[in-house]
Amino acid sequence: MSGRQDTVKHWSKVEMLADTVKNPNIHIRGKNSYYSDAWSGSFEESVVRYHYGDEYSLSHWEPLWEIDQLYIGDYVCIGAEAVILMGGNHTHRTDWFSLYPFLEVIQEAYVAKGDTVIEDGAWVGMRAMIMPGVTIGEGAIVASGALVTKSVAPYTIVAGNPASPIKQRFPEATTEQLLALKIYQWDKVKFDALRTYICSDNIDLLVDAAKRYDDTHS
Repeated sequence: MSGRQDTVKHWSKVEMLADTVKNPNIHIRGKNSYYSDAWSGSFEESVVRYHYGDEYSLSHWEPLWEIDQLYIGDYVCIGAEAVILMGGNHTHRTDWFSLYPFLEVIQEAYVAKGDTVIEDGAWVGMRAMIMPGVTIGEGAIVASGALVTKSVAPYTIVAGNPASPIKQRFPEATTEQLLALKIYQWDKVKFDALRTYICSDNIDLLVDAAKRYDDTHS
């Protein structure tokens, strides 16, 4: 029975990234980010595409260029079948007449896109695709099926192809207060103590609770 349970694909199963990711070019901050791996393979197998550092690439070739990095913050939620496109295959020069990656000019053909960052508390919906070199801001939401070609501001909801902002999660003043609180940088004891206020929509109570906590524990 236990063996069968290990192979069952179900929407309620999650993969905790800090426990599974081995690629040295993928950096996971904290212990709480997860991939909802229903109907697909693991995070490294199915989500992160064209990224040097997996077992096969490490054993078969040496990179000719600096490797783009993937940074994922804490409390990030990544939906099933999302795709994070990375820098290993950007050898199609759009400014050249031919897009074809001929081996004799492969090094010159490569154009780095830069690191990709998914900041703390962001949510990437099912089958969304994140193009290389973008930053998904703290608390941002990428809607299911969205194609993200540009960086997403904190606490912003984006949708569509290409993805564009459709809504701010909170008023601007509230977002500024949330960013100033740096809740995802709190130590676990403080975070857990104030979780009731974090899991609410009352910014005044959260700010007040954080201040009282700091005063008490200073």
